Amino acid sequence: MDIKITKQSGIYTLTSRQVLPMPLEKAWAFFSLPQNLDKITPVDMAFSITNNPPNYTYQGQIITYKIGVFPLFKNNWVTEITHLKEGEFFVDEQRFGPYAMWHHEHHFEELKDGKVLMTDIVNFKLAMGFVGDLVAGFFVKNKVRKIFESRFKILGDLFPAHSS
Repeated sequence: MDIKITKQSGIYTLTSRQVLPMPLEKAWAFFSLPQNLDKITPVDMAFSITNNPPNYTYQGQIITYKIGVFPLFKNNWVTEITHLKEGEFFVDEQRFGPYAMWHHEHHFEELKDGKVLMTDIVNFKLAMGFVGDLVAGFFVKNKVRKIFESRFKILGDLFPAHSS
């Protein structure tokens, strides 16, 4: 598991890398299908897509969700796909939701052995500036880390190394 979080100027950056035992076309098909996001989000977050996106991702696409950031408390979350290069990367940015800023890059790189290196880069900032960081920074940073640790395990279960 290769996950790290750094912080500069009040902005946290999570970088996660995972090798997937599949060809690039299969990885892109899975991750560019918005409905698959609920399959890789921890169950305890009570994640659900609330609009009806098509079975593909495109630049300008708006996706709306409900997500349980804290126990017994669900947030509305709206993201937009702001950048996309087919088979290489896409970016989702929060338009409305629990963060002051959320910018998530999804990168896919085909490796020589036919596998895919998936790299996620998430830049996020908490609401209420210094106060929000002081009160919730440690909790939120660890929550985001746990989401990606869980995702790492879920993807390993969904796509075991022997099933390319």
